[in-house]
Amino acid sequence: MKLIAGNSNLSLSQSIAEELGIPLTNSTIKRFSDNEIFVEINENIRGEDAFVIQSTSFPANDNLMELLVIIDALRRSSAKRITAVMPYYGYARQDRKTSARSPISAKLVANLITCAGANRVLAMDLHAGQIQGFFDIPTDNLMCSPVFIPDMETQQGRGEDVCIVSPDVGGVVRARAYAKRLGASLAIIDKRREHANVSEVMNVIGDIKGKKCVMVDDIIDTAGTLCNAADALIEKGAAEVHAYVVHGVLSGPAVDRIEKSGLSTLVVSNTIQATDAIKNSSKIRQLSVAPLMAEAIRRIHEDRSISVLFN
Repeated sequence: MKLIAGNSNLSLSQSIAEELGIPLTNSTIKRFSDNEIFVEINENIRGEDAFVIQSTSFPANDNLMELLVIIDALRRSSAKRITAVMPYYGYARQDRKTSARSPISAKLVANLITCAGANRVLAMDLHAGQIQGFFDIPTDNLMCSPVFIPDMETQQGRGEDVCIVSPDVGGVVRARAYAKRLGASLAIIDKRREHANVSEVMNVIGDIKGKKCVMVDDIIDTAGTLCNAADALIEKGAAEVHAYVVHGVLSGPAVDRIEKSGLSTLVVSNTIQATDAIKNSSKIRQLSVAPLMAEAIRRIHEDRSISVLFN
């Protein structure tokens, strides 16, 4: 097995390597003066099972291109199998046509990764399940619940005093799964989005009065939806409001909004490398997905089932 780390999230790559007990493959990844990407693998890779760890987070285009170039370098070095390990799959929110002449960029990215030479993909909490079908190669979509649920039980408790909240109608299935595992009740935020990256909370569906509310979602970007939802829950009588979100994009004014919002805590995974603002925030914590991803990589390498990890 060979682990090749892109530059998007070196700390996560190193943690995965430590969990597996193997070093990261010696490679050179640099930029020329015109910002073109150059990759050279400094070890023999012929006949090896190669795993490229690269999130396509900000800057998304640079990190995506770096992933493609690394895959091409491995393919031309005669790697036996190449797995693109993408803790965060960028462009995932562009998974359908939203207007008459708009692209489906998530499908385009899938085509690029396949054409570059990847033999399979391992991702974490894809924004939409149908993205798995965008690939013509095996694609495994891990869930972050094995990381989040133990922390929820420890920090927030379980039972009817806890209410799992979906911040929008589209996340109800995810929220219901968490509520079932924790024996908690379920509530839904009904919101209306008037403009891109601007949301208005309209109503709270469910009994949340006096309960500890825990919102669950897959991506937090500008944090407008989550902060507005937290304020709505408090107005409706929630005792506390916490949030667990897999991918902490947290762009623009997100961290500042969270600090000023009614959220008590926000827990994100480390699929995206934390900025200094996130590390210094009094309300944001990060949980590591390295053990989960390392186990998935180990099972893929050994041709064992990883379906148990989906639970």
